[in-house]
Amino acid sequence: MTWLLVIAGAAVGAPLRYLTDRFVQARHDTAFPWGTLTANVLGSLLLGVLTGAATLGDHRLHLLIGTGLCGALTTYSTFSYETLQLVGVGARLYALINLALTLTSGLGAFSVGHAVAQAMST
Repeated sequence: MTWLLVIAGAAVGAPLRYLTDRFVQARHDTAFPWGTLTANVLGSLLLGVLTGAATLGDHRLHLLIGTGLCGALTTYSTFSYETLQLVGVGARLYALINLALTLTSGLGAFSVGHAVAQAMST
């Protein structure tokens, strides 16, 4: 039964990731993958909130939102592909910026979400 929760979360997360990417990328006339960065940071923030509120929820919520939705919303494979594509076309500075922004923003968003959830639960 738990796999159904993961599937249900992913069924929302995957289209949300695609729509987020298209929405954000359509507003930028650049090779930089702003859409993927945005989806990854939003997913990290959501996972941070969920993890920070872990004491309040049950494991089914974590499967639905954490594993399913956030797992499908965030995408390490697309981040890797787009970063290597930037290197391949000679945009090494963009690739380095993408790497640094994705790592720092993702970890930062997770930390903020976790801290906010912890503060709200006390």
